[in-house]
Amino acid sequence: MRKPVEMIRGRPASDGAGVKLLRVFGGPQPERFDPFLMLDEFGSQEASDYIGGFPPHPHRGFETITYMLRGKMEHRDHLGNVGLLNDGDVQWMTAGRGIIHSEMPRQTEGMMRGFQVWLNLPAENKMTPAHYEDVPGEKLPRFQIGNSEIVALAGSAEVAGVNVKGYFERPKTLPIYWDIHLAAGEKLQIAVPDQYVVMLYAYEGSVKVAETTLQPQHLLRLSLDGVVEVKNDGADEVRVLLLAGKPLREPIAQYGPFVMNTPAEIEQAIVDYRNGVFGQ
Repeated sequence: MRKPVEMIRGRPASDGAGVKLLRVFGGPQPERFDPFLMLDEFGSQEASDYIGGFPPHPHRGFETITYMLRGKMEHRDHLGNVGLLNDGDVQWMTAGRGIIHSEMPRQTEGMMRGFQVWLNLPAENKMTPAHYEDVPGEKLPRFQIGNSEIVALAGSAEVAGVNVKGYFERPKTLPIYWDIHLAAGEKLQIAVPDQYVVMLYAYEGSVKVAETTLQPQHLLRLSLDGVVEVKNDGADEVRVLLLAGKPLREPIAQYGPFVMNTPAEIEQAIVDYRNGVFGQ
């Protein structure tokens, strides 16, 4: 079994125009999470916590995956694209050489809750043209294993003899991104390939991972070899995100919304943005 290596507690943060969120990981020593760069959880019943949204801002060199549990969020970008995410929907955006976009609430009351993951791009793909795909929640593959359910956003692995395969695939980083709804008293063993970085984030209830209790709003990074085992000893269903992927093992240079391989490439991103040729 994979063993716990690092426990991280999500910390309150603010981004965009004052949106309150939990920054689960991101920032110093990003190599620990390679190929992932960041995980944010946002969620509030209070409109004042999210109504400012994320006005136009740039990205270059990575991908963003936005998973809406509840609420309505609109995406607009400088390429003329417009999309609306609703309950359960996913947007996978490849920023590539550059995109300027906004993410704004399309509701003025009620719960808004979801996650955004940043996934790095390999050096050879960092300057690919920007594009994105919105996927309705009902199109995401769902797998019933016992009384538990896996919503498979991305990636493949075997669980209890079942090949769980997600909607999205990426050839270099081979990311696995699952939303696991683990029923009371059940256990899952997930055969993630060795040498993949593996992280589990509990967002509703507590789960046992190799006899370590993972509390809500905490993330556990695991060792690089062995099967991933999650167990629910409680009386209620728990929900946990699984993030796993093949490390790129490339240099990471980051300045805010720009993630490249060298400081010179970061400088060029800043110059392109200031000169109005970003993404061209």
